[in-house]
Amino acid sequence: MLNDWRARTILIFISGLIILFIAAPLLGMLLKPSLDDYKNTIADDAVARSIRLTLTASMGATLIFGVFSIPMAWLLARKNFPLKGLVNGIIDLPVVIPHSAAGIALLGIVSRGTLLGQAAEHAGISFVGGAAGIVIAMAFVSLPFAINAARDGFAAVPEKLEKAALNLGASPLRVFFTISLPLARRSVISGLVMMWARGLSEFGAVMIIAYHPMVTPILIWERFASFGLAYARPVAALYILICLAVFVILRLLSQRSYDVRN
Repeated sequence: MLNDWRARTILIFISGLIILFIAAPLLGMLLKPSLDDYKNTIADDAVARSIRLTLTASMGATLIFGVFSIPMAWLLARKNFPLKGLVNGIIDLPVVIPHSAAGIALLGIVSRGTLLGQAAEHAGISFVGGAAGIVIAMAFVSLPFAINAARDGFAAVPEKLEKAALNLGASPLRVFFTISLPLARRSVISGLVMMWARGLSEFGAVMIIAYHPMVTPILIWERFASFGLAYARPVAALYILICLAVFVILRLLSQRSYDVRN
């Protein structure tokens, strides 16, 4: 009994240290700026434009690339095919490689001298130095979160339910939308939320492709490099508060949707 108490105490102590390690720097940064600092930052047009751009670009990356990756996640969960392990490895690569290197790699296929870049220019889309470039940079580094979460969700769906529906005459498309996707929706939504959140924090890849217009992580860096910590901290603190609020709201909405349907 004493050993159990000691073990629990040690586990609680270690867990507390980990929580403190994560929370203490963030709380310190949030509490350091004065109320006037927050008011001035909120009134700063450059900060407001940057935050709007970051939120919408990350959401656009999630809606375009994340949503369209869901069928691929189902395929990876349900089918065996040659080089499947290689495909899974390629999907995880953006998480492993330095994001500045990811930006350079993307630049090699979307710059104005490439076929894709020229085609986009003819369509009136500019990847380099444009919002479209920010979207693809965010999507590139955050897409693995959506695919992996959705794949695990589909893998957890009992395959016998899908086969039973197919045997009863349902089409594969109907089975996907009425059985597979609804049962895996919690993991799918969680992956999309994580993809959106990861896109919000991207710095390296976005900086290479589109330094301007500035997303908030780049704006924070520029103010720190140009004016010092006192100018960068209020922007960082405000951005963290906004991201945290939106992230919590999305989590609560997804949880509420899941509870209602169950």
